Amino acid sequence: MASPSSFFPQRIYGQVTGGQDKPPGVLIFPHRYIQGAGVLDCLGRYISVLSSVRPAVLISPGGQKRFGDRLQMSFQSSGIEFHTEIFDGECAFPEIDRLVERFKRNSPSVDTLVAVGGGKCLDTGKCVAYRLRVPVVICPTIASTDAPCSAVSVVYSPEGVQIGPEFFPSNPALVVVDTRIIMDAPVRRLVSGMGDALATYFEARTCYENPNARSMVGGRPTMTALTLAELCAATILRYWLAAVESVRANRIDEAFEKIVEANTLLSGVGFESGGLAVAHAVASGLTVIPSLHRDFYHGELVGIGILIQLLLEEKADEAQKVGTFLAKVGLPVHAGQLALDPDRHASAIQSAMVGAVATPLIEAEPFPVTSAQLMNTFTRAHRLGLRISRDIGDEAYRRLHP
Repeated sequence: MASPSSFFPQRIYGQVTGGQDKPPGVLIFPHRYIQGAGVLDCLGRYISVLSSVRPAVLISPGGQKRFGDRLQMSFQSSGIEFHTEIFDGECAFPEIDRLVERFKRNSPSVDTLVAVGGGKCLDTGKCVAYRLRVPVVICPTIASTDAPCSAVSVVYSPEGVQIGPEFFPSNPALVVVDTRIIMDAPVRRLVSGMGDALATYFEARTCYENPNARSMVGGRPTMTALTLAELCAATILRYWLAAVESVRANRIDEAFEKIVEANTLLSGVGFESGGLAVAHAVASGLTVIPSLHRDFYHGELVGIGILIQLLLEEKADEAQKVGTFLAKVGLPVHAGQLALDPDRHASAIQSAMVGAVATPLIEAEPFPVTSAQLMNTFTRAHRLGLRISRDIGDEAYRRLHP
């Protein structure tokens, strides 16, 4: 089985030496970010900035069927030959091992890895590119996570239980976001991305205000990261409805482009350089419940995590406002919408909260957090979500989860 990456940015940026009383602020970005309708067709031209002449492509079977011809034409128009491998579905060490060996055997002189797909395909591409020692180019086909821009992948077991992050020395060399492709994805994917992105601000704020907290790379969150995270949340709260209507009308417009950028770039930079906290710790813990990993997207679990974090931090008014937004956009706000019953599934939820406390993300809070506290706060969040759902209805949720 592939060993985890030996690179830990926290050892580089998080050390306090030479008379320092705290680690430095650190801000990291992808090298290039390109967003617009039809940009996948220009990929062959874009990778010229990397002087790439032997790219390889990692893509899912569905992605190959939908986009394979476009990739072929794009590379051919630039006089580039490439090799393709098919992603098997899970960002797990056995799959990473398999792909590394396949690329070494079938494309031994590869100089760039292009990953085309959803979050797990992109994360796997980053892991494989690191082991092949080549730059990675990221082409997301959905805007449901902030994975595309980051120098970290989330690795799972073959069964789908989250193991933890794997870090890399460099962010993606190129992130190419074709909003025509994003438009064609189910609207639930875009909405899930809003849940993931909205958390960026609340978690970055917690890390920024707690002098002992660290960003994902081990440094202190910068003012720039917090500002981008705040812009991310403000963009989502302002444009979410117009963007959802744009998807349903199959119309690429300013609101849709802004939400895609918020979900992808602003959230990506904001979480990595701003830091994560309880919201993502809870989402990570919840993946131990098989039905949640199978039936719900990452951002849908993070949305519940935001409510738990705000209530844990005694920010009840904000929790009410955020919960109202989540309900209006169609994200889960109570356990029932995750197909959980707090009484019948108490043991599974307790295991999830134990898992959440075990993650380093929990240390971003300025006070100790126990699994018992999280269990209690999960119940409070559930009750708040029930009240909000009764007040404004659950039509938006049922529309996305028929």
